[in-house]
Amino acid sequence: MRSSPAAIVAAFCMLGVAHAQDAIPESLTGARGDAARGRTIVANRQVGLCLLCHSGPFPEERFQGNLAPDLRGAGTRWSEGQLRLRIVDSSRINPATIMPAYHRSEGLARVAPAWRGKPVLSAQQIEDVVAFLMTLRD
Repeated sequence: MRSSPAAIVAAFCMLGVAHAQDAIPESLTGARGDAARGRTIVANRQVGLCLLCHSGPFPEERFQGNLAPDLRGAGTRWSEGQLRLRIVDSSRINPATIMPAYHRSEGLARVAPAWRGKPVLSAQQIEDVVAFLMTLRD
């Protein structure tokens, strides 16, 4: 069963995060992320799994996805807050998305027992990924 928009808004409020219609403008942690750690998360096939669907400037990674937008230029196409929302819960932008909600744990379907009630990425990891994606300007 899909969460209602009100439930998603309530979840963001529980995070203590102000949000706009298409962005979460404030850091989830109150601090900026680390771009180097963010790159590691994005390229890691055990943590973020980003390259399962996305491609990007990762010459060392042989197999990259083509189901989702190329990450090159992400920092030019989207604001920091827009990237943050897309990672936290992309279904707020596109209800039919196949992208996982990386920092939402309620109202999800088909979640493995080990992951129930837990976000895929911590707030710090989200901020690190956002910091990295903001460096992708070409």
